[in-house]
Amino acid sequence: MKANKSRGETENEISQAIITFEREYMGRGPEETRTYIFDDIVLVRLRGVLTPAERQLANTGDNKGRSLIKQVRQELIEKARPLLESIITDILQCGIRSLHTDISTTIGERVIIFTLEKIPMFSGESKTN
Repeated sequence: MKANKSRGETENEISQAIITFEREYMGRGPEETRTYIFDDIVLVRLRGVLTPAERQLANTGDNKGRSLIKQVRQELIEKARPLLESIITDILQCGIRSLHTDISTTIGERVIIFTLEKIPMFSGESKTN
């Protein structure tokens, strides 16, 4: 199959899809989202994802609030895993091997990493493998 989008266009499409997911599923969109595709890895970096209530809970002075935020966010992502994987699969036209995520309750940044079953092709790039 011939690629019809550039790497940058595809990264932007993934960012927009993840923003939509965050708004519709998580209830609040991030302040900033960037996607980077490196070989068979997709890295999505979301800034400003904590709600005002989560920020207050994270700043209570102990680790209990931060731990609770991480646990809830991890559970929500696990429940939404099939949806997230289908978003990436639909855009890149390749399967997902794994999904990893973490959130910083200190700065309100989340990263989502997808490993793919193959290296996607983009217009203007030749296959090197």
